[in-house]
Amino acid sequence: MGTDVAEHVKTFAALADPTRLSLLAELARGEATVGELAEPFALSQQAISKHLKVLEEAGLVSRRVQAQARPCRLELDRLDSAMGWIDAHRRVWVERHDRLASHLAQLPSGPGSVDD
Repeated sequence: MGTDVAEHVKTFAALADPTRLSLLAELARGEATVGELAEPFALSQQAISKHLKVLEEAGLVSRRVQAQARPCRLELDRLDSAMGWIDAHRRVWVERHDRLASHLAQLPSGPGSVDD
């Protein structure tokens, strides 16, 4: 498996969890600590930390040291890369769908329309 594919697999696996998607939505508003991120959830800080670790391993989140805190930040480059992959594959399927629709439109329709 190529490096790009392996990165996309990690990204999409990390994005497949609703809690992690919610954490990314919170981080889209700005940096936050684990405690701040845990507030709206019915989860412990330890559980939030585990989700953040998955996001961090996927390259979607980074942490920095700031005194005693380690604020988390959303990493848009990895999301942009995933969106690029999705867009490229979407274009391929749209083109295939368009070709199929064109082909089907040229076929005779209805009973008895097959040329003998």
